[in-house]
Amino acid sequence: MAEKESSEDSYEKILREPYQYVCEVKGKEIRIKLIHAFNTWLKIPDDKMKAIQDITQMLHNSSLIIDDIEDNSVLRRGIPVAHRVFGVASAINSANYIYFVAMERTLQLGHPKAMEIFTCELLKLHKGQGKDIYWRDSYTCPTEEEYKVMVKQKTGGLFQLAVDLMQLFSDNKSDFNSLLDTLGLFFQIRDDYANLMSLEYSENKSYCEDITEGKFSFPIIHGIKNDESSKLLSILRQRPSNNDIKKYFVECLTEIGSLEYCVQCMRELEKKALAEVESLGGNSILEQIITKLSLIYKEEK
Repeated sequence: MAEKESSEDSYEKILREPYQYVCEVKGKEIRIKLIHAFNTWLKIPDDKMKAIQDITQMLHNSSLIIDDIEDNSVLRRGIPVAHRVFGVASAINSANYIYFVAMERTLQLGHPKAMEIFTCELLKLHKGQGKDIYWRDSYTCPTEEEYKVMVKQKTGGLFQLAVDLMQLFSDNKSDFNSLLDTLGLFFQIRDDYANLMSLEYSENKSYCEDITEGKFSFPIIHGIKNDESSKLLSILRQRPSNNDIKKYFVECLTEIGSLEYCVQCMRELEKKALAEVESLGGNSILEQIITKLSLIYKEEK
């Protein structure tokens, strides 16, 4: 019996390897920081806090494995992506397995509404990802409004899941939806901007990876919609890996004003988020997170 259990433990370790590989290289951990920031308001028990933190991280890191496969990525956080180390099949299985481990942990929270929240947000996340993939693979440039709806589903979904689960165990029933939507959009536009402009981002992934993926990110959507010719869309269709071509693409975005527009939108979202935080009673930890993330476009000025 002991041998059988030992064998199962061994297979469990093998099964989790791609997931553990991603977990070992720390990212910005924005979601964990956000959970701690929101707990300033919600004040939930430590055991529930730890469980929700674990659930959120499991879903986030698993989704990164799947995203990297769907995007055919090479690097994540400066190292080869999981599927290029362990193979596509093992990476997919490991990520899907952890989704269900997270679901099991959600059931163990012991609240009748917990699974409803989990299911709702996971459905939204996959709907958002589906739109992103469809636009990319069909060369369909979305409108800015369509992009914002997708971000609310894909990026904002895990923020919403964490806070909604936390509120199940809190006396504070304030409506955080508007703030969460604002934060989700701010974080995603910032990420899109960093992909094209941040040296650190280039080192951790690859130079202007969104262009190589053919992704319709926020500045790229603006550029294509305001490009009097069709050269930006034509370049994006070819998914270039040549850095000179990608550099030219970014120069075109700069000339059109897409990067400046991106900065302008981030400034407005930063201002809106800070105002919403203030209206909810203030939160110094959350304010610090927002201010720190805004440095990417302030330090360049």
